[in-house]
Amino acid sequence: MAIVDLIMPKLGESITEATILKWHKQPGDSVKEDETVLEIATDKVDTEVPSTTSGVIEEILFKVNDVVPIGSPIARIKTANRQVEHQPAPVFTNNTVSLPEKQTSTALKTGTRFYSPLVLNIAANEGIGLAELEHIPGTGNEGRVTKQDILLYISHKGHDSHLKPNDQPNQQSLKQQAFALPEKFSEKLSDLQQEEPNSQMVTGSGNVEIIEMDRMRKLIAGHMVHSKRTSAHVTSFAESDVTNLVQWRDRIKKEFEKRESTKITFTPLFIEALIKCIKKYPLINSSVDGEKIILKKDIHIGMAAALPSGNLIVPVIRNADQLNLVGLARQVNQLAENARSGKLKPDDAQGGTFTFTNVGTFGSLMGTPIINQPQVAILAVGAIKKRPVVIENAQGDSIAIRHMMYLSLSYDHRIIDGSLGATFLTAVANELQNFNPERDF
Repeated sequence: MAIVDLIMPKLGESITEATILKWHKQPGDSVKEDETVLEIATDKVDTEVPSTTSGVIEEILFKVNDVVPIGSPIARIKTANRQVEHQPAPVFTNNTVSLPEKQTSTALKTGTRFYSPLVLNIAANEGIGLAELEHIPGTGNEGRVTKQDILLYISHKGHDSHLKPNDQPNQQSLKQQAFALPEKFSEKLSDLQQEEPNSQMVTGSGNVEIIEMDRMRKLIAGHMVHSKRTSAHVTSFAESDVTNLVQWRDRIKKEFEKRESTKITFTPLFIEALIKCIKKYPLINSSVDGEKIILKKDIHIGMAAALPSGNLIVPVIRNADQLNLVGLARQVNQLAENARSGKLKPDDAQGGTFTFTNVGTFGSLMGTPIINQPQVAILAVGAIKKRPVVIENAQGDSIAIRHMMYLSLSYDHRIIDGSLGATFLTAVANELQNFNPERDF
């Protein structure tokens, strides 16, 4: 018999940790290879973790709602295999925490204090020695140092060089000084405060109902506040006569579905126009890193999709510029279906370089979307409505009933000026308005 560790799997390049949602197996339960052992959640999607071997669950190392670093052992399985898999422990060299190259997740207990794998990893990356780690105030259970504690300490240390391990600053003094420190430190402080009881909880007056946010709503709220705090948001508006596009779709949609075995919605048509304009104005497809602009050569379009719970998720069409209209339609439909059925993979919802959202789906004429960090722009389209419109031509003006749609572009004013933002938005509106009604698909 041997013991094999079930490891928290790598879920994407930017994902470093995951939350345990539900255990399907308990100690003593038999499990087959590839059978689901637990469900986990990242800040992108929920997913299942299968067993890597057949055997019996020997031990579960984390509880429901625990946040676990990628690469950490999360359970141990007793198997008939002879080979025993051990995880190397952290090493302390010259009083500095260092972790083995292929292992950054083993917990450590020194004296009376316990350090989680995530805290050890942060300490190793920041060059924090064991003696210094011992003096960081802990707000966790039994005085443990949490992720927020060490991030708060690092932020304060970076702005207050006279702070020494022996100073042993308390949480209250750090919070008081945080108001005078830059925003990055305030972000760490806000993370810490979210874990603490609100001493001035507002419950309202009269007949009220208090509803606890679900996990995804909390994540969405955090992302939205972070985006507004990060980017200097500006929103520009335009309108487009999409009559040709609407009539073309109405005419070909049955034939399209019959020939391609997938439906043609407005979304791939909008994304097709977006891609053409992004190629003309590539700065829209970038991100900001400090004082550097990262221009993205690949075009990965995120599209906001509604979940049955009412929450939104943004799956990504990778290399969208390499797909024709049929390819875009298939990607849009598949990602939307996977989102609704909870089958999105973590990688499906990350890596986007520009985001598109259709607020018209919910009846809105227009909206002011919030930028999906670390992108610098997001386009929203409103509901398509028939309106009387003045048509200008060589014979004079006339009034006609046309299919009209408002577009709005929110962009990061740190690098996208109003001239570029408005020019790009106008280009998209014109691309849709000048849609060729005689085109094939």
